Amino acid sequence: MENRWSDERARSLDEFGLLVYRSNLLGSDQTVVNRGGGNTSVKRRVTDFRGREVDVLTVKGTGYDLRTITGKGFADVVMEDILPLRSHHAMTDEAMVEYLSHCMIDPTAPRPSIETLLHGFLPAKHIDHTHADISGAIATSVRGEEIARRLFGNEMVWVPYIRPGFTMAKMTVDALDANPSARFVVLQKHGLITWADDARECYRRNVEFLDRGAAFVSDESRGKRVFGGLKVGPANETARAELAAAVMPALRGELSRNQRVVLHFDDAPDILEFVSSAEGQSLAEAGLACPDHVLYTKVKPMWVGAGAEAGAEGIVAGVRRDLAAYVQAYGRFFEENKESWDTPADPLPKILLTPGLGMITAGKDKRAATITADFYHRAVAIMRGATGIDRFVSLTAKEAYDIEYWPLELYKLTLLPPEKELSRRVAFITGGAGALGRAIAERFVQDGCHVALADINHQGASAIAEDLTARYGQGMAAAVHADVTSEASIRAALAATVRTYGGLDVLVCNAGVASSHSIEDTTLEEWQRTMDVLSTGYFLTAREGVKLMRQQRTPDGRALGGSIIFVASKAGLAAAKNAAAYATAKAAVLHLARCLAEEVAEDSIRVNSLAPDAIIEGSGLWAGQWGQARAQAHGVDPAALAEFYRGRNMLQRSVTGADVAEAARFFASDRSCATTGAILSVDGGLHDGYVR
Repeated sequence: MENRWSDERARSLDEFGLLVYRSNLLGSDQTVVNRGGGNTSVKRRVTDFRGREVDVLTVKGTGYDLRTITGKGFADVVMEDILPLRSHHAMTDEAMVEYLSHCMIDPTAPRPSIETLLHGFLPAKHIDHTHADISGAIATSVRGEEIARRLFGNEMVWVPYIRPGFTMAKMTVDALDANPSARFVVLQKHGLITWADDARECYRRNVEFLDRGAAFVSDESRGKRVFGGLKVGPANETARAELAAAVMPALRGELSRNQRVVLHFDDAPDILEFVSSAEGQSLAEAGLACPDHVLYTKVKPMWVGAGAEAGAEGIVAGVRRDLAAYVQAYGRFFEENKESWDTPADPLPKILLTPGLGMITAGKDKRAATITADFYHRAVAIMRGATGIDRFVSLTAKEAYDIEYWPLELYKLTLLPPEKELSRRVAFITGGAGALGRAIAERFVQDGCHVALADINHQGASAIAEDLTARYGQGMAAAVHADVTSEASIRAALAATVRTYGGLDVLVCNAGVASSHSIEDTTLEEWQRTMDVLSTGYFLTAREGVKLMRQQRTPDGRALGGSIIFVASKAGLAAAKNAAAYATAKAAVLHLARCLAEEVAEDSIRVNSLAPDAIIEGSGLWAGQWGQARAQAHGVDPAALAEFYRGRNMLQRSVTGADVAEAARFFASDRSCATTGAILSVDGGLHDGYVR
């Protein structure tokens, strides 16, 4: 563990500031603290609502991430109220939570950590609980206690596994009372506790324990074959990428039988080594490496019996076979451990491990799927360390069940924001670097949809994707290079989208070009280029998109369906002077959409078109030759073109990218689930643009 403590930074902070600072330092290293996990605290004096000074324990609130936590993520609990509980013999979780709710200085603060009593009972001023890879390796070794004593002697107290709460707090402080010289607590199958009366020293003890532990693990592991050595040879990088793109739509369908999921593909070296190893399957199927993992990883991943050598069809067939067995096994797991009031959780796995290929994780969005992968990286690191020094031991089935169905752990899920209307969906938008593509992408992302911005201008699309991600969240937008006139380019762009998100739900054909000339001045090259982008480009993109959507089927054969949206034009409905190539291509697009609607409806894929009028604001297209020529065709000054178009529609308003984006959102959502083959005009009302 790198010691990142800065005395200069610390000198400017009070006790509370030091707690936040220390928490952020610990949370910034995922090899030390799981996302959303770990607990930190400080004992201090504050002024209550009466103006009276009281001693409090300031402890992390449930569900907060130490990496990003601020002062608002902590709760102040009155020490005078919690210390008497030390004399109690037993206390249920529900009673403890209820009791603590009455001990808070601020009743609107977050719910105090489940480990509040442990932090309160320990006499030290500063306390940290972490679950680093190294401490986890020791804590999940069969001979973990023996190893820890060999390393730390009386500096360490070992606490046998028990779920966090009142009893664990009592066991820990009782053990420390019997060994007052201890400086560390190792919680079996769980993690590490350090403490001190100085914030810097508390942090430094984490560093010390992990450095000493890492040196031991390194020495003991030297010369040993990791995970028993390779059992299968991993496919090369290119083959893995192609294979992942080939299998993920089908796997997404299989995993979306209850509700759609977003997938994440991970073939990092540590994962690839693990899934290709001789001992990987037995270790994976042993169970949890840390209780904190369960919300994202479930009690165990699914090992796919068919590896990379089986090819795409073999892997998909293997997943279907193994998935049925996994669901049955989960049902038995539930029945054997349930309480009468328990309701079974989703039995589907969140992690698929495929020999020679890597790991595919599932979540409600890209962020969740990525976090699941991050947790399993930590599990692999813990298992690597445990098998390097001894043998790995996981939580028992009952211990794992009691964590997965623990109300206090499930409470964290209630803290998540509600899902939005387009959540769990993936959209592919051509012309993503343009003003209209950006407007559609932003509207989709606002409603929870993941977007792949496809454009020949990859740099421009990347800038937009980075901006959307910064404003709306991790993984919500990605950029892919795409030339819509090239079959190979479209296939590669969609494959990249699949590797990023797992599949496709919404396809927006929006890439465009436009030029305006009289018929005698329209060159064959210009005509062909217009047809290539606006007609052939829509055809190629839709054809490849339909292939992907049709692969996404649940086990009963039901297609997940999807929505294809063609951005056409009013010019496709009404003749346009000096725009024969553009108007003809847009008319072709409208009819192509109707033909596709007839063809793909049986797979619950809808195809609809938008017919906007001139979108001048923010458009580079209208600032160039097209705008100049259209002004000339209409006999108006180019500077007055926007006013001309506004004045010619019945609503007397300019059409904007946001207007078109709102219409696209309608077709992307289930609000239009009974609509296909339709044309929605977004033109302010034009007589010659009416659909007949």
